[in-house]
Amino acid sequence: MSTFNVPTREEVSSKNQAIFDNLEKAVGFVPNLFATYAHSENALENYLTFSNAKTSLNAKQKEVVNLAVSQVNNCIYCLSAHTAIGKMNGFTDDQILELRAGVASFDSKLDALARLARNITENRGATDAEVVDNFLNAGWTKENLIDTIVLVGDKTISNYIHSTTQVPVDFPVAQPLEATV
Repeated sequence: MSTFNVPTREEVSSKNQAIFDNLEKAVGFVPNLFATYAHSENALENYLTFSNAKTSLNAKQKEVVNLAVSQVNNCIYCLSAHTAIGKMNGFTDDQILELRAGVASFDSKLDALARLARNITENRGATDAEVVDNFLNAGWTKENLIDTIVLVGDKTISNYIHSTTQVPVDFPVAQPLEATV
């Protein structure tokens, strides 16, 4: 397979250079995966617009989905990034491990969300009716359901880009789930 470099600011279009500058200001660096999107003239801008779009899920709830989806898709880059982001959103190490497994024993509403995200991803959208019913019975709305499906798609894009390109992980590397349980 071809090796994918992580493009530097000098190697990307002027449009992507401006996005790199904004990421540098906002995050402190340009994550390797985002830089990899910049192999395309439009993909980085399109992805960031999609990823940052309004949703009925708050930042903490989004991390529940991101962790469950990235585990199912076995994306070490996204697991590593979202472990760090999950901690920034108040999750403990043990809670993050549970969320990666698609459960949340510490919060019944988040448990329904984690189970839904895992089930959608495992079944490629052919979600089990019982999982959907449990999600709605836990107090989530149909709007939350649709927004969760959109977020599963969002995270799957990044999971697939990393799985295809295998660019280096530039976050503290998440431990394999099997090694921690």
